[in-house]
Amino acid sequence: MPSQPYRPEPLEGPLRIVLIGGGTGLSTLLGGLKAFARPASGVGSPTLAAEFPLVDLSAVVTVSDDGGSSGRLRRDFKVLPPGDIRNCMVALSEDEALLSRLFRYRFARGRGLKGHSFGNLFLTALTQVTGDFARAVRVSCEVLAIKGRIYPSTATNVTLEAELEDGSTVAGETRISRSRARIRRIRLSPPHAVPLEETLRAIAEADAITLGPGSLFTSIIPNLLVNGIPRAIAESPAVKACFVNLMWQPGETARFTAADHVAAINEHAGRRLLDYVVVNTRPIGPALLKKYASKSALPVENDFDRLRAMGLKIVGHDLVQEADKIRHDPAAAAAIAIELAARDTKTMRLY
Repeated sequence: MPSQPYRPEPLEGPLRIVLIGGGTGLSTLLGGLKAFARPASGVGSPTLAAEFPLVDLSAVVTVSDDGGSSGRLRRDFKVLPPGDIRNCMVALSEDEALLSRLFRYRFARGRGLKGHSFGNLFLTALTQVTGDFARAVRVSCEVLAIKGRIYPSTATNVTLEAELEDGSTVAGETRISRSRARIRRIRLSPPHAVPLEETLRAIAEADAITLGPGSLFTSIIPNLLVNGIPRAIAESPAVKACFVNLMWQPGETARFTAADHVAAINEHAGRRLLDYVVVNTRPIGPALLKKYASKSALPVENDFDRLRAMGLKIVGHDLVQEADKIRHDPAAAAAIAIELAARDTKTMRLY
């Protein structure tokens, strides 16, 4: 059943939420929060401002992608991969606005153009013009008039490397995602990437910081390998929560429980980061389960006792949106993020 529309209590001032991740999962949560967000200009929607608290959104996005259009542009122009950043921009823009549709447009043919999205090309061209990827992101956000701010996790051109349980090492996000051996640890090369000052400031001023949903080892954890980000999260007064994935990701998290996700985050961050873990408690339909099982993907187990032993508060909710794929329901996930930022636990289902 679809989630009921969320109706938060009016609050004074914007709730500052920092979302950390990448890929489809981060875009999904941003898309759900967009209805409550004020534009980066600070002028809120007149129709929503009276009914809902305004949310000030900042997304910290991984920049280790090396596949598809992003990978080709990265190799050809020595720029940071634009794909995950572009997806977040589109998620926070007006869905039917012409510029948003233009940024989503992907060329279906043409020598050298086939497979590229216009948004990726725009970000690459603007980086070449300005000489600075972070500045290109800021300008692109202004062009799209998005409802929030987007920061690359680092301005350093990094490569993701994974040490596997069989002792081998794999370099590159695409190859890591395709590996079938269990991942022991990942790292960045070069290892001393630093974050933007704006990122650290947003984390320090946040009311809530969320990790996930998204690919654990290739979208979420790479952000925590940037020097200074784990410490900034730990020292922030914000509520910190992890949105656990709904399904295993073959090649990355096969047989991972909810607690395994948290343990991997803490291990790579070098400290305990989280206050809350957000998990799905709704059974998934048999037809989709069969489809995913054929690809060696099963629902992530909620091992509640182990999560409690890790000192976590557990929020359980119907978070599934079923279509041709199993995804987080943007509205349901956004409602929980807002409740966490407001420290409003009255309607949360705590386990």
